[in-house]
Amino acid sequence: MGDQNENLFRTALDELGAVLARVDEGRIDAACSMLADAGRIVVYGCGREALQVKGFAMRLYHLGLPVSVVGDMTTPPLGPGDVFLASSGPGETSTVLTLMRVAREAGATNLLLTAQADGSTARLADATLLIPAQTMANDQGPPRTSVLPMGSVFEGALFLLFEVMVLKLKALTGASPEAMRARHTNME
Repeated sequence: MGDQNENLFRTALDELGAVLARVDEGRIDAACSMLADAGRIVVYGCGREALQVKGFAMRLYHLGLPVSVVGDMTTPPLGPGDVFLASSGPGETSTVLTLMRVAREAGATNLLLTAQADGSTARLADATLLIPAQTMANDQGPPRTSVLPMGSVFEGALFLLFEVMVLKLKALTGASPEAMRARHTNME
């Protein structure tokens, strides 16, 4: 691999590490407890964040947790004791705002993942996991902090954060690797 490519990988990995080092471990643990204790979990994200959120939903299912993705025909209604997990890096996503209002009116708990602690979505959240990364809200001009384009640092941080949350949830739920593997689809 050429020096330029090696430097780009090193820079990107350093950026992801710096972001994840600033995520509050106590809030991660609280979010995991919330998910482990939920009657139902419904998740949502837009764009590339949706890909990360859907991957996390798959792992929640492998853990044996009752999870659905907004938009699937089998998504149940939410109510008290349920958790709506939403990702809105920029903090102002109109779809997320609307769905958080619906979840709140139904009595569910809103768990938000965002890079913008003062965004509109954060004001609707019952619990927030702040991921201090560049998103499309601050990817141009002096606020730009990453070599990666647009919201890639936030999206990459989501992936790694979710994998760590799976490990924590595995310990909380007592899910064995064998049980998780047994829940993996055979329809591939």
